[in-house]
Amino acid sequence: MITAQQSRNLVFIGMPGSGKSTIGVLVAKRLGMGFIDTDLLIQERSGRTLQDIVDHDGYVALRQIEEQVLLGLNVKNQVISTGGSAVYSDSAMNHLKQNGIVVFLDISLDVVVQRIGDYSLRGISRRPNQTLAELFEERFALYTRYADLTIKGSGFNQNQLCEAIIRKL
Repeated sequence: MITAQQSRNLVFIGMPGSGKSTIGVLVAKRLGMGFIDTDLLIQERSGRTLQDIVDHDGYVALRQIEEQVLLGLNVKNQVISTGGSAVYSDSAMNHLKQNGIVVFLDISLDVVVQRIGDYSLRGISRRPNQTLAELFEERFALYTRYADLTIKGSGFNQNQLCEAIIRKL
């Protein structure tokens, strides 16, 4: 069992649509922690949407901005919802793991498709012509590599997932 007292932050990773932001807010409220959504930090700092960054500067630019934002986080007692591509930066993930428990919200590709719909409009950092299935497979290996705790997210409602995470901490 992992205790929140050992590592003050909870860092949520997973595919777009996995519930990182939604579940993260619920867990933060339940545990009396703060909440940070790094996608929103990226948008605030750049003055642009994620999709605009991808469209005009490319997916690599989004990943670089994301890495800078993650490396700049020096917080305690926060639930941190990362962008789906946070795991591409080894240095950023190691920084987050220094004072955090990394929670992978694991959902199936079918659930990703169902929840996000047209992924070309989501600001998803992917190579040109890379399919969602290819991206899913590529990221899954990275998510499992960095996760301290994996929570199966398919087939449960938000409150059930929140409680499952808290029980495993």
